[in-house]
Amino acid sequence: MPQSAIGPGMGVFSRYKAVLEADDSAMTVKTALQLINTELDEFLNDLHGEFDAETRFTATWFQQHGFDKGEYGTANSIATARGISVESVKHAGIVESSAGSVRIFKRDEIDPEWDPETDDHFTIWEACQHLIRTLENDGEYAAAELLKKIGSERAETVKDLAYYLYDVCGNKRQDAKEATSYNGLIAVWTDLTRLAATIHVTDKNRQTRMDI
Repeated sequence: MPQSAIGPGMGVFSRYKAVLEADDSAMTVKTALQLINTELDEFLNDLHGEFDAETRFTATWFQQHGFDKGEYGTANSIATARGISVESVKHAGIVESSAGSVRIFKRDEIDPEWDPETDDHFTIWEACQHLIRTLENDGEYAAAELLKKIGSERAETVKDLAYYLYDVCGNKRQDAKEATSYNGLIAVWTDLTRLAATIHVTDKNRQTRMDI
């Protein structure tokens, strides 16, 4: 999606001697890229709900680079177009930024003690990755417990992201392994939500129990 949007957009930009801003000043390449990314964000929001800015950044970065490193300058342009900084995404625990490069943490690198109820920088991206890791490592009941903590309203957006990333992996990145992980979450989503609805989380000791 980003490549297919940026290519034609920059084609229009380079076709003319100059592209002007509203005040008749010449538009820079940086501004053009920001406008293209803004339009892309609006399209993704229409399809996949209101992702937080860090998740929109990471979804775009993932489609372009997967879990590989990319240049900090490119990451900064994408982040700026979303009204955030790379440092904000780093603070959310999603990416590593060092030595002029940026990369997304793989699922086995994210915080194993993550708790959506106490995370002061919650992102849909992180919730989706933790759900998949919990499902694959600990099974459906543990994943349902986590889904319960995430909450039904945010959970729907997590599901939207899983569908989007499945499409990215299967149809754009040709990454069958990652596509299988997202498809695995989607396939049991109804079962997880039903199971989560039967789980009560007590405030006193944070233990869970099943209704009988």
